[in-house]
Amino acid sequence: MRTTLRTRTTRTHRVLRASAGALVAGLALFSSAGPALADDPSASASPGEDGSDSGPTEAGTTFRTATALQQDQAGTAQASTGDYLYWVFPADAGQRPTVRATVTLPEASLRHGASTWQIDVYDGLRRRQACMYGHQTRKAAADAATVELDCVLRPVRAWSEPWANDPLPGSYYVRLTVLDLPDTDLGQPIGARVEATSIDAGSAHDVDGTLSEPLVPGSSAVRAAAGSAASASPTDGATDEPVVVAGSEPEDGWSSGWWTQRWLWSAGGAVLAALAGVFGYTLTRGRGRPSHVPPGV
Repeated sequence: MRTTLRTRTTRTHRVLRASAGALVAGLALFSSAGPALADDPSASASPGEDGSDSGPTEAGTTFRTATALQQDQAGTAQASTGDYLYWVFPADAGQRPTVRATVTLPEASLRHGASTWQIDVYDGLRRRQACMYGHQTRKAAADAATVELDCVLRPVRAWSEPWANDPLPGSYYVRLTVLDLPDTDLGQPIGARVEATSIDAGSAHDVDGTLSEPLVPGSSAVRAAAGSAASASPTDGATDEPVVVAGSEPEDGWSSGWWTQRWLWSAGGAVLAALAGVFGYTLTRGRGRPSHVPPGV
């Protein structure tokens, strides 16, 4: 009887240990999914909190002349009302970019009515990307000193179907312009400030696939030119490293794409499945021969 009780106690301890291991693995698994829940726009840092504008002080007027920015770098420009202003910044897989723009308007005494301003964001294929939320278009009163715009994009995917319009790794163009204002206010001086930031979208947006190369306009032509120069003068110490347009690549380079948090989910699921199998075996296995019964009986 004592032996049977000891056997049951040992079995109970095994079940408790297996349950504790499953609980620890489950907590570790679900704690890795924390960034996927950060969908509140207040989760990203406010641009320019330190008041510094160390970025470029001009803007392009077309896609081809867009001024390059890095994320968390503010770009400023002095322009005229009615101009189209362009900047370009890189965004990598797993990021959810947010673009903010501030327009400093002319003095109220010089203006003749309200004005409406808008920012648009385009990817490397010049496809207009929709904003998840934000104030993409805003109307400034006749006496307003500034107008602030913002656009939160969808998370950038590492891979997508050719027919889809999903954001993909590469360059993203920001266009700032005025949509509506009195004709007499055209040409008045304005100031513009643009900044792009991003947060980690989390493993919920990871996919099994990567692009052969990021969508960076002009990078293929630059690589071809670099390859021709290297073949023409092989003794100049040219390397085989890819060359991209200045400012079109993140400071820490593009992600390789093979590692995502889905690996953690897969490993955690495998551990939980194994523990569940052990736990089920301890509950359903037969009692077997009592240990106190002599052999051969």
